[in-house]
Amino acid sequence: MKHFNEYGKFDLPQTDKEMLELWEKENLFEKSQDQLKGHPRYVFFDGPPSANGKPGIHHVISRTIKDTFCRYKAMQGFYVERKAGWDTHGLPVELGVEKKLEITKEDIGKKISVEEYNNACRSEVMKYTNEWMKLTLQMGYWVDMEHPYITYDNKYIETLWYLLSELYKKGYLYKGYTIQPYSPMAGTGLSSHELNQPGCYRDVKDTTCTAQFRITGNVGSLVGHTEGKPVYALAWTTTPWTLPSNTALCVGPKIDYVAVEGENPYTHEQCVYILAEQCLAAYAKEFGEAPAILARMKGEALVGIHYEQLFSWVKPMEYVKNTDTLVNRSQDAFRIIAGDYVTTDEGTGIVHIAPTFGADDKRVAEQAGVPALLMLTKNKELRPMVDLTGKYFLAEDLDDRFVAEFLNVSEYG
Repeated sequence: MKHFNEYGKFDLPQTDKEMLELWEKENLFEKSQDQLKGHPRYVFFDGPPSANGKPGIHHVISRTIKDTFCRYKAMQGFYVERKAGWDTHGLPVELGVEKKLEITKEDIGKKISVEEYNNACRSEVMKYTNEWMKLTLQMGYWVDMEHPYITYDNKYIETLWYLLSELYKKGYLYKGYTIQPYSPMAGTGLSSHELNQPGCYRDVKDTTCTAQFRITGNVGSLVGHTEGKPVYALAWTTTPWTLPSNTALCVGPKIDYVAVEGENPYTHEQCVYILAEQCLAAYAKEFGEAPAILARMKGEALVGIHYEQLFSWVKPMEYVKNTDTLVNRSQDAFRIIAGDYVTTDEGTGIVHIAPTFGADDKRVAEQAGVPALLMLTKNKELRPMVDLTGKYFLAEDLDDRFVAEFLNVSEYG
């Protein structure tokens, strides 16, 4: 009969130390693996950390959860080949290397060779490997650190390309468009992880804008007798630079909206304005403390109403690549649609929609069949109104047919 040690006091750090020494001395992890070889497999690849940063307490928590499941499956009789990994994805590492070497992307191949740059990145990305190894041992995390998978390894990369090719053969890959943060300096899209890196955000003063969109057609049944006054929908935005790409306005279906009379700040004529009733107080300067409400309506009553394009520089179009044709989509754009994310916490309760610059904008626009305002380059690439350097396109950079049919050149002077 085996007797268990008795402890005079509850000393967890000492107990930890003794247990880890015992596991290492008797190679318990390796033995537990060997005795289950040939049994049904339970596959585990560690969600890889990046060794260019030091481990933190959150890694201890996540690794404890992973270890628990692997040990449980092993106790059920499964062979669990626990493979560690290293995530060597690029941008934070690249930027760190460029700062260290005092170079930019343009210097690669000039001041430094591509091979030298790659080697510097590979060295940088594994900088804190020893700290990770130490943490893994200290917390008793059973995982194979001797034969890890590394995402910069050619075998790993080629395996991914093979898997993608198989998905393509099965028809599971398709070409589409998503809204992604983009770095003109790095020349690449940015992941949410990269956007949360230290130094990515700073407090700035934000410019907001309340834009007026002139309603077209007769809306007398909604807003009452207007005596021929122009009717505008008011939309508030924190990104005025996206207004040229506007193709829709979004309202909350169940939000209460009102029509009130006010003076157009540009023409000084009397006009009728539509906005959420709950937001009216924020515009007391424009409409007075107690404005006369001409009409009330739910947001759903506004859906489908068309308005004039704010900037008529470009007509919305669809490019059908396989037939190399351009389709005018103007009839589907510049109308009010419904969205479940509209609030009245600030602004006007009407959201300006630029599908090329916001994930929510793209989602509600697609659901309503509203096109995005895209440019067609000379290389037959569809791009937002701004190019990869964050500047507006020049007409000479665009497809000749697109310029002729969809660009209002007179607007450019």
